[in-house]
Amino acid sequence: MKFKLLSLVFVAVSSLFSVLHAQKTIVDIAVGSKDHTTLVAAVTAADLVAVLQGTGPFTVFAPVNAAFAKLPEGTVTTLLKVENKAALAKVLTYHVVAGNLDAATVVKAITDGGGKVVVTTVSGGKLTVSLRDGKVILTDENGGVATVLVTDLKADNGVIHVIDTVVLPK
Repeated sequence: MKFKLLSLVFVAVSSLFSVLHAQKTIVDIAVGSKDHTTLVAAVTAADLVAVLQGTGPFTVFAPVNAAFAKLPEGTVTTLLKVENKAALAKVLTYHVVAGNLDAATVVKAITDGGGKVVVTTVSGGKLTVSLRDGKVILTDENGGVATVLVTDLKADNGVIHVIDTVVLPK
C-alpha cells in the first residue's frame, strides 16, 4: 500500500514538473519577452511563425526592440507592409543559422578559427562572428556590427542569443 501511494505521488509530481517545465519553441520564448515585441510582429508579418516553431534546430540572433529603433526612421513600418514581405523575410532569416549553436560552441568556433568564424544564415548570407573585449560580435555583409547581450535562451528547437543591433544582408 505504501509503495502504491509513493508511486502515485511520484507520478503526480513528475507530471506536474513536466507541465511546469514544458519545452517552448523559439517563437514562444520571443512572444514571452517584452523586449522582442517588434521582432515578434515582424516574424508574424513575414509568415515565419510556423517555420520558427518547426523542428529546427535553429540558432536565432534576436534583436531587441531598441535595435529596430536604431534603423532609419520608417524602415520598420515599410518592411511590415504586405508588399515588402519578401524583403522582411530576408532580413529576418539573416538572423537565423541552422543548428544549435550555444555560446560555448560559438566561442570555440571563433577560437578555432583564429579569432573569427563566418557562418551562413538561413537566408544564404554570411555573418562574421568574433570576440571583442570578451563579447561576441556579429558583423554583417555591409560592415554593420551587433553585440550579443544575452546568450543561451534554450528552446526545444534551438537557441536564442539576444543582440543590440539589427544585422542586414546585402
